[in-house]
Amino acid sequence: MNLRRYNIYFNTHTISGIIICAILYVIFFAGSFSFFKNEINAWQKNESDKGGSYQNMVFDHLLDSIAQIKELKGRDITFYMQHNGHASYVNIGASQDTLVANKAKAVAAQKELAEKKRLATENKGAAVKDAKAKDEKKKRRGRGRRGNEDSMYFSYDLATKKSSDYSDGYTMGEFLYRLHFLAPLNQIGINIGRPFGYTLAGLVSFIFLFALISGLMLHWDKIKSNFFVFRPGNKWKTVWTDMHTALGVIGFPYQFMYALTGIVLIVNSVLIIPFSKYLYDGKEDQVYEALGYSDNTQYTYLYEPLKTSFNMGNFLDKLESKWPNSHMNRIFIKNYGDKSMHVVALYDADIDKNFAGSGKIIYRVADDKILFEKSAAENGSYLDYMKGFIYRLHLADFGGYPVKIIYFVLGIMGCFVIISGILIWLVARDKNNIPKRKRIFNFWAANVFMASCLTMFPITAMCFIAVKLATKVDQSFIFHVYFYSWLALAVFYVIRRNIAKTNLETLLLGSILSLAIPMANGVKTGNWIWETYRSGANDILLVDLLWLSLGIIGLLIFKKMLQNQKKENANGKTDSSDDSVVGRTTGTASRMPLKSTFALKNKPATKY
Repeated sequence: MNLRRYNIYFNTHTISGIIICAILYVIFFAGSFSFFKNEINAWQKNESDKGGSYQNMVFDHLLDSIAQIKELKGRDITFYMQHNGHASYVNIGASQDTLVANKAKAVAAQKELAEKKRLATENKGAAVKDAKAKDEKKKRRGRGRRGNEDSMYFSYDLATKKSSDYSDGYTMGEFLYRLHFLAPLNQIGINIGRPFGYTLAGLVSFIFLFALISGLMLHWDKIKSNFFVFRPGNKWKTVWTDMHTALGVIGFPYQFMYALTGIVLIVNSVLIIPFSKYLYDGKEDQVYEALGYSDNTQYTYLYEPLKTSFNMGNFLDKLESKWPNSHMNRIFIKNYGDKSMHVVALYDADIDKNFAGSGKIIYRVADDKILFEKSAAENGSYLDYMKGFIYRLHLADFGGYPVKIIYFVLGIMGCFVIISGILIWLVARDKNNIPKRKRIFNFWAANVFMASCLTMFPITAMCFIAVKLATKVDQSFIFHVYFYSWLALAVFYVIRRNIAKTNLETLLLGSILSLAIPMANGVKTGNWIWETYRSGANDILLVDLLWLSLGIIGLLIFKKMLQNQKKENANGKTDSSDDSVVGRTTGTASRMPLKSTFALKNKPATKY
């Protein structure tokens, strides 16, 4: 490879990688755990999904229960089934019946007026302000859905028949899943026309794709000779370089797949804009409907009561007998209780039967007529296969626990690649021919990146213990415990400005907390590892074993790092006769100082 191409690939890879490294680490770390979202939810709630079965008549019971507190006439009701198969998000829209809608508005206005009078009577202006703030927060929270007070959105477990508000039923599994595409950043109030967190995650995916391709081109000439080269007993810079190259090349197909599918899934709203503008007259809802993500068909409300009785359980039973090797994805009920009532059901084929099959049926209740039917068992269309291929590869839900574990390991390998890349970048720029101000900037950049990334491990483990031991866990609790603790620990290590100790201490702290997670679960619930194994609660068992394995492996790595550090310090003492190398680094030095004094001396000491 000629020098010009090498420099282009090198600079593209280095600059793109260092720009996104911290955010990319968060995406990979949280994303690795999100493969076990359902298992983490079961572990936190102490409710194994092994018994998560239900009869379809539960839908009718749920609708009857809702009708007792809210009139359903004229409403659109949607059931979004979750991946565990027995829980659903339920969205109930505002009624199209003007009488029902006006009545709901009047009731809401009366409640608001009564609350204002109560607060005014108490003469607490701060309480009024606080109430308004809570109301605004309530409108913004959750998954970004907004609507008037007449609508409802909640989670419902069809097996246990338990309902919960989205915020109240928030779990660590949901948190890590949404953190891996930066959804919490949507709530910070940055208005760019699109959700800020999703847009940033998509931008990082784009840049990550450039970093991957340029990195592969950079190492292409030596990919065969260096593929199996790994020298853990050598000096630290060599270890980091070998780790970065070997793990990067081994994990390249996985990382490339994730960058590509992440772009499609996260930035689909951005990619859809030109299609909606030029092909659908700016109507994005029609694009999503054409892609099969939703059904936004509007049926004219007739203001005539439905005379035909409708039993949703019987309807779903017939549908399941017709499509035996499939499972429910979404159910849309349009204009509930009106003569224009329609039911739209979206089903996905079981993966072991059809990798990308999807079914859809449109049923008109008034005359018991099927207007459209596409079986999930039939060969899927090009769109079905493309969607199935992208979703299956990204979510790792096609091969059971073995595939999820492989994905998890590859995801953690990606974290090691990012960390080693930061350290290589720092050492390569820690040379005496580089001006002091640039070396100081490089050190502080790496210091902030390392502190932000490495503290995720102990903070995540600590948060698992917190949600298990706390009496009440909701979205606010998880956000406060995780983000405030993360900020405090990261700031501590940034101020300490010792990357070597940051690395060692966060690894040790995270490993100890990881080992404490199964113990906390056993003490709190009695679900010790042997008990969950005996009862067949494999999802709860998996989470405990996962953290137990991480703790043991972390302690082994910590022990090895301490041994290497002592060896290098001993070697450094034998070379101490040369005063010029004490507290100094040239980018090839192998000794690791006990404390960094980079920002305080002209000659840096940043051998990490």
